[in-house]
Amino acid sequence: MLRSLAHVLEAPLLEIAERFSTALAAYLPHSALVIFTEACIGRPQKKAGDEAIISRVTIGELDDLRVVLPRSGAWCGRPVLGGTERDAIAWMASTGALLVLTDPHLATSADDDLRELTSFVDELWQMVAVRIQQQVAAAPPAYLRESRAASSERTRVIAELTDVHATTLETLLAALRSAELDDARARRTATDLAAAAMVRLRTVSDRDRSLAEEPVNAAFARLREDLRPLVRFGNVDVQFIAPPVDGRALPGEVAHTARAVVRGTILAMVDQSEVGRIRVQWDCDGTNLLMNIRDDGPGGLSIDTPAMHQLVLRVHALNGVATTHSTPGWGSELDVRIPLDPLEPPLGHLEEWGLGVRELEVLKHVAEGRRNRSIAHELGISENTVKFHIANLFRKMGARSRAEVAAMVHAAR
Repeated sequence: MLRSLAHVLEAPLLEIAERFSTALAAYLPHSALVIFTEACIGRPQKKAGDEAIISRVTIGELDDLRVVLPRSGAWCGRPVLGGTERDAIAWMASTGALLVLTDPHLATSADDDLRELTSFVDELWQMVAVRIQQQVAAAPPAYLRESRAASSERTRVIAELTDVHATTLETLLAALRSAELDDARARRTATDLAAAAMVRLRTVSDRDRSLAEEPVNAAFARLREDLRPLVRFGNVDVQFIAPPVDGRALPGEVAHTARAVVRGTILAMVDQSEVGRIRVQWDCDGTNLLMNIRDDGPGGLSIDTPAMHQLVLRVHALNGVATTHSTPGWGSELDVRIPLDPLEPPLGHLEEWGLGVRELEVLKHVAEGRRNRSIAHELGISENTVKFHIANLFRKMGARSRAEVAAMVHAAR
């Protein structure tokens, strides 16, 4: 088990679910494993097992399950997962991450043995959850780029589904409210049901958006909380200049990167001699997150400093810019600018897919996360024509989804 656990803990973020599922299967066989962690940029779910389950489980279902879970220990029941009630065991980690095993096969029915088994899995999960949290905090540049593409595509899909279902429900409500229908009781009941469905749909959309974005003030407050021990017990005076209250929300990967850069820069600064004060300031101009970290030390910090190199790579992964200014005897300063929106991918060098002019135009909009209706309006064509071109894109590019198309375009930049 120790070898299996080591194999899980050394796994990249995208492979943790598969390796953990394999490690647990010898002790607790199951049909699927689902991990849900809000802190994980771009990919709050990590899944392995039965495709019929993992492809359908939703964030709303996992949120509903978290509400009934105890603070510690295992929970057994029949939650709705993937649209179907099924047997499951779930655990919450101290980090707030959720682990769910569906259709667990318990080899024993003795209470003591069950408690020992679920406690054993709980201990393993606590370690895996902490490792996920550590990897998120130190996510490599390639993962940040992929997460930004995934976040953008997920947001687009949710928005498209919301529009479609909202339109359907609004039409239903209009019909039910019509004076031409004489069954008042049926009309009232159906109206209430449809209204409740609309509220639920908007809640799911808002919940997904909360995972993909973080208010800039909340992101800055989390940074201050992370640095509280250093501020309280260190010998350096760390001053925080908060961003405007009405600043634009930050995409999850931008918020995580910003905190990591500030933490790493402060640690690099305090590692110098004669640093007594550090000033951290965030601002948001509507399109970029702007950060400035300044010390009063010897002025020896630069982008070429080994401690700064990985931090700068993380900024570059999000198409950001980092520059340093140092004056011997007066201190060092780091300026960072990270765009809040992904750059428009250039499409002129994608001839290898053999796309026509109109297909390239449609591809550009798909890569931007536009919906079919928006693409049709922009290009002056019908939605059916857009669907036809997208089907050709899938065939020529060898893609199976819009998310895959967007990822392929991003990788080809």
